[in-house]
Amino acid sequence: MFPNSLRLRLLAGAGIWAIAALIVGGWALSSLFRDYVESDFDARLLDRMQALIAAGEADADGRLVLLRRPAEAEFRRPYSGLYWQISNAAGVLARSRSLWDVELPAPAGDLAAGPIFTEVAGPAAQRLRVAARRIALSGLREEVIVQLAGDRARIEERIGRFNRLLAGAFTVLGLGLLAAVLLQVQIGLRPLARVRETLSEIREGRAERLRGPFPDELRPLADEINGLLAHNAEVVERARTQAGNLAHALKNPLAVLRNEASAAEGELAETVLSRGSEMQRQIDRHLARARAAGRSGLSGTRCDPAPILARLLRTLEQLHGQRGLAVDLRCDEGAAFAGETGDLEEMLGNLLDNAFKWAAGEIRVTAEIRDGRLLVTIDDDGPGLPEAERRTALRRGGRLDEAVPGSGLGLAIVGDIAELYGGELSLEEAPSGGLRARLTLPSAA
Repeated sequence: MFPNSLRLRLLAGAGIWAIAALIVGGWALSSLFRDYVESDFDARLLDRMQALIAAGEADADGRLVLLRRPAEAEFRRPYSGLYWQISNAAGVLARSRSLWDVELPAPAGDLAAGPIFTEVAGPAAQRLRVAARRIALSGLREEVIVQLAGDRARIEERIGRFNRLLAGAFTVLGLGLLAAVLLQVQIGLRPLARVRETLSEIREGRAERLRGPFPDELRPLADEINGLLAHNAEVVERARTQAGNLAHALKNPLAVLRNEASAAEGELAETVLSRGSEMQRQIDRHLARARAAGRSGLSGTRCDPAPILARLLRTLEQLHGQRGLAVDLRCDEGAAFAGETGDLEEMLGNLLDNAFKWAAGEIRVTAEIRDGRLLVTIDDDGPGLPEAERRTALRRGGRLDEAVPGSGLGLAIVGDIAELYGGELSLEEAPSGGLRARLTLPSAA
């Protein structure tokens, strides 16, 4: 499978096409240069052949005589790589000194149509390119064959030098193209990075919509995302309003029933009062879940737990001031909750209210970021709860002790709201022997 990265796909696609184009272009240029070098080599052989033919004539006996021999020093140095030879049907008539004790083989092609070019094995393991031509000089008794040969290594040397230069130039060009493609991809994908950063800000509560100018290709996407965010906020607000309306609609009839039951006597009145209180607790719990469920799916919400904890502690210290409880609050700088302020207040308020009710003399509260999550720990030095009762308190949402005032739904509601945010509430034994509540929530830090 190809890596699931748009940047890698663009780079790989452009890189493959660039490399393929460079390879094809390099092969084409090398082939053209090879043809040029071979044509130039053949032309030089023919020029030397014409000069050699012009220097020959027939003597009085009809034999070939060379008035002058080619002047190049390579024709005189043995096995130099440049040779000439003149022959007829009887054998070799003349040859260059560079052939030394070797003769060029007779050409195998048809010489009637003009000069031909062949390749044969030469002296000193050389591979020779040979130009051959049949001519008839005036006064000669028979036609002669003139051959000019050159070492093909000279052709390959020029081609090799050109190919090395071409490979170096194309390598630099290829690296330059890849660098240009990388720069182009980085610049081209920068608006997507801006979208990602802005979405992260929305999720962390530092922005409410996508901002900044976007290219024409991304503007429709940004508009759709902003429209979706606005619609989501509208749906959440409508759901919260409906939840509040439902609470008010049920609150008055239940209050009337409970008041009537309180004023009456008998088993029926007690039953109505008991069931009415249970209905009120269940309505409170499910309305709290409904409000939290609507807000937990909303992007861009965040709040700081430090001022919320400080405000709640001041209120509870005033309510329980006569007990003289010592409160220790420690909150990490930068700790933030990725959720609604009202939900965090409700969770912390219930946990702190429970701690103040049961503490004997001291309460410890810490808020910190641990493993990328917001962890709030509340310890009291009260009587605590056995493990079985701790599990029951979170599961049933019932009263921990009927002697202590309150609805008894606090821990269950906290657990429900935390779960809706992907968090968790756990109850443990505190180091002081009381109850420790550990609330883990998503962090917006």
